[in-house]
Amino acid sequence: MARQSRIRRTHPASRKAAKAVVSRRSAPKGKPVEEAPYHHGALHEALLKAAEKVLERDGLQGLTLRAVAREAGVSHAAPTHHFGDLTGLVSELAAIGFRQFNAAMAAADSAGPSPLDKAMARAKAYVAYAQAHPGMYGLMFRTERLDMTRPALHAAARASFAGLAGAIGASRQEHIAAEALSLDQAAAIARAWSLVHGFTMLLLDGRLTDILRRLPEGTDAEKLLDAMLRSTVARPAPP
Repeated sequence: MARQSRIRRTHPASRKAAKAVVSRRSAPKGKPVEEAPYHHGALHEALLKAAEKVLERDGLQGLTLRAVAREAGVSHAAPTHHFGDLTGLVSELAAIGFRQFNAAMAAADSAGPSPLDKAMARAKAYVAYAQAHPGMYGLMFRTERLDMTRPALHAAARASFAGLAGAIGASRQEHIAAEALSLDQAAAIARAWSLVHGFTMLLLDGRLTDILRRLPEGTDAEKLLDAMLRSTVARPAPP
């Protein structure tokens, strides 16, 4: 009877924990077990955080479903369950990148009163984001690896373009509707994007090193970008 009473007084949480330990110990060797006590929604976010870590550490070539599962400490089946396949995972990850990027651009818009100040700040924030997150930045523009129809990615990418169009419109002192561009507006957007994106890619690839070493001592990439931007200030819209 004394033994039965002790069993009854065992706390339910203790019995649950003990059962989990027995289950883990009895799992077949070689079979992955989800060790981390994630809630379903939390696991989704944890997998995306793990994917970003793998991407920045190992590059896109090292970003696999198994690598993400290992990083998150869960079974190999977990990423497939949440994202379907690698395209689903990287598409959701790219959506996060665009949202981070958009936030950086929005913060830059508050810098300085003039259109030139804002344009300079956005361009520098663009390059700074890419330098801080080179893996994510590269993924965001690898369209062949992404499913742009996924709602999260589609919305984040559209917001990014709308922000660019709005910034160019402000510099030209006109409203630009991102869904219906004139040829002149499209040329202004493409020109600005090409300049900053091209500069960023050359910088990340180390292709500007030779130019920088030929410049006066103390001239860094930011000063070079600054000079480029000041020499290509967007002209006001024609009357």
